[in-house]
Amino acid sequence: MIEIIQPGPLALFQDLGRPGYTDLGVGRCGAFDKTAHRLANRLVGNSESAATIEITLGQLKLRLLQASTIAVTGARTDIIVEAGHQTRTHDSNTPLSLPADCTLQLGTPSIGVRSYLAVRGGFDAPVVLGSRSRDTLAGIGPAPLACGDRLATGTLTESMPASEPAPTLGDRSQRLRIIPGPRADWFADGALRTLTDSSWTLAQSSDRVGVRLHGPQLARRITGELPSEPTLPGAIQVPPDGQPIVLGPDAPVTGGYPVIAVLASGQLSRLGQARPGDDVRFIVT
Repeated sequence: MIEIIQPGPLALFQDLGRPGYTDLGVGRCGAFDKTAHRLANRLVGNSESAATIEITLGQLKLRLLQASTIAVTGARTDIIVEAGHQTRTHDSNTPLSLPADCTLQLGTPSIGVRSYLAVRGGFDAPVVLGSRSRDTLAGIGPAPLACGDRLATGTLTESMPASEPAPTLGDRSQRLRIIPGPRADWFADGALRTLTDSSWTLAQSSDRVGVRLHGPQLARRITGELPSEPTLPGAIQVPPDGQPIVLGPDAPVTGGYPVIAVLASGQLSRLGQARPGDDVRFIVT
């Protein structure tokens, strides 16, 4: 039903993830910005569990091979639709009913990083361990989208919403709520205060596995090695260099760096829209 003309920097199938397999060493993964993923599905009348396409930094171009209803949420970007001899630019966060044989292209986001494209019915991508999500660390789930891929739709439909408010993306500075972590006692007095009083900059090496932050060093009280223990997305680990790493949706299920704090519920979705060079601050909830 949909043909990929160009995938942009990275385009992946994502849903709400595959919980329940950490004992096998498989993380949950799923959409980085689950708020935007859920909204995209609701706008086209899908179950929130339907797969969407997570598009990093826009530039996706596709052709609809039959009439479809789609929605794009998340990062703020233009949606350019060519149908026949007409070209129109649409805003995100609204359902679009488009004719067959039209093309749709996303621009580069002005704010945010990840856009989510939903089509009514969802995408009928391969299911691995109960999910259509791509886990970039484990390498399981459908492969990243490539030029020439043809995507079929599914049947995960519900009623169309009358209207749906969309969250507003702010400027390139995030204030995220955190909860002190299970290994806060491994750090020197004042380390948690340093974490919350400082501004942190996202590193270029950040990805779905982990968001690396640059700022003042978080000094440890205990300098030895911590045996590997369970982790979860949103945990803020601190390696020996004192620069924190926020674990993303594709993070490993265990880790050996002490966790000074954990993002509060819903904050990982917000972090998923921060780009390298953006500033992040933390607030203890």
